[in-house]
Amino acid sequence: MTERTFTKYVALGDSFTEGVGDPDPARPNGLRGWADRTAEALAVKAAAEGTDLGYANLAIRGRKLPAIIDEQVDAAIALGPDLVSIHGGGNDVLRPKVDLDALAATYDDAIGRLASSGAHVVMFTIADPGLNPVIKVIRGRTAIFNEWVREIAERHGATVVDMWRMRGWKVAEVMDEDRLHLNAVGHQMIAIATLDALGVPHDLQPIPPAAVPTLSPREQRAADLAWARTHLAPWVQRRVTGRSSGDGVEPKRPTFQPIG
Repeated sequence: MTERTFTKYVALGDSFTEGVGDPDPARPNGLRGWADRTAEALAVKAAAEGTDLGYANLAIRGRKLPAIIDEQVDAAIALGPDLVSIHGGGNDVLRPKVDLDALAATYDDAIGRLASSGAHVVMFTIADPGLNPVIKVIRGRTAIFNEWVREIAERHGATVVDMWRMRGWKVAEVMDEDRLHLNAVGHQMIAIATLDALGVPHDLQPIPPAAVPTLSPREQRAADLAWARTHLAPWVQRRVTGRSSGDGVEPKRPTFQPIG
């Protein structure tokens, strides 16, 4: 797209956009994440052109796409942004039963409303779960959902950050210890990809990943069991009891604020 300066940016979504996996105790909700990193670069560009960036982040971990739309889209429009990013669907395709066509129709309507408000919209495909042995079983429905994302984005003139096609990373290097959320390395990669997709010049550089130890089969089994106890079992328990990791969590930046 033609280079432009954004001054009012709202980020919508789930844990991905809230910044889970990229801790920073000094920030709201104790998280930084790719959206904060993107906002920082947008603020630098705005300042260089003599203006300020207002940044809001309404994302809440654990939210499925219908909840993101119901709780966040109208709130975003009310803020009058010129840039909106939205990521959703990851928590939906994890479920064994999901009506992808109905989900896409709801998403299409929401993106249409955001675009009609005058904001430029950034959407995301979901990263290929085939790269992650923990969730590769959902690869087929993820691919279908992603094709809907591309079609919806084309219809409404949105920018797509196509994570499905990001093949240059190793899961062990870019994922948090829970194996579901990005770490700081991964969040930085997404910030760079978002700014590049928008055509916004920036100084962000990839963060060198930490060395990943090579484990023996016995060590890998032990690591997998530890992960299952620490991360998988609580996730399953929440599904069984109808709870969410986002219960009681508030948006970390509900109104426009400077970033920095």
